[in-house]
Amino acid sequence: HSVSRTSPNLAFVPACLPPDPLDVEELQRFVSNSKRLFVMTGAGISTESGIPDYRSEGVGLYARTDRRPIQHAEFVRSASARQRYWARNFVGWPQFSSHQPNRAHLVLRDWEKLGKLHWLVTQNVDALHAKAGSQRMTELHGCTHRVFCLDCGDQILRSELQEHFEALNPTWKAEAFGVAPDGDVFLTDEQVRNFQVPACRKCGGILKPDVTFFGDTVSREKVDFVHQRLAESDSMLVAGSSMQVYSGYRFALAAREKQLPIAILNIGPTRLDHFASLKLNSRCGELLPLIV
Repeated sequence: HSVSRTSPNLAFVPACLPPDPLDVEELQRFVSNSKRLFVMTGAGISTESGIPDYRSEGVGLYARTDRRPIQHAEFVRSASARQRYWARNFVGWPQFSSHQPNRAHLVLRDWEKLGKLHWLVTQNVDALHAKAGSQRMTELHGCTHRVFCLDCGDQILRSELQEHFEALNPTWKAEAFGVAPDGDVFLTDEQVRNFQVPACRKCGGILKPDVTFFGDTVSREKVDFVHQRLAESDSMLVAGSSMQVYSGYRFALAAREKQLPIAILNIGPTRLDHFASLKLNSRCGELLPLIV
């Protein structure tokens, strides 16, 4: 193994102290007492794979730039917004799609194999849990590795769309200015102007990544499915999420209502801190591998 494969990339991880042995003991007790653990992960589990998040203090996208993610209504309504989105996404895709799972993703996969982890819900769209081999899993906000047509619903792989982009834009080139959490990069309007966006091959409709953009909602079916998995669980672990987004937070509220013990592993404060049984301020990839 090369060093880069085993060493985490900490450029987008907020500073924190190494795990306290007492914290390790407490989380070990929490996990040992769980028979059907429900795990919810957020961007903080993927920062050690080199993917920035939005909200981390000092290193998140909101702290470093004035950029904001695209809104669902803007994408649907505006052809120029879609052109800008896809141009940025086209440039960022080779790097974004090459990110690999880190130790935290692999530990959760192993817990699933051991029968400890009942269900995993990730708020991330980076496919890293799938790459790690997790199967008992719901991608709450979808996945950037899939694309679908807003009109006929046809699905294709994002890698396949990359080939369509290349065929349509053989001479188009752009230098990127930093990568954003969802895999796009920052480009100027001038750079974007001549970028050609393909339509759906089946019906000529609008292609959109299979992700829930800001301002959109998660489907009722998916929410109900996750509530069912939570109802079968006996405890909840939140890893790498401040739980600021309601689509994920609602499941913590449901866990509290069921009086399930809740543990949080996240650098910095979260929306659940006041009602969690346990709050740990450590890197996911540093603390989770210490639990047996």
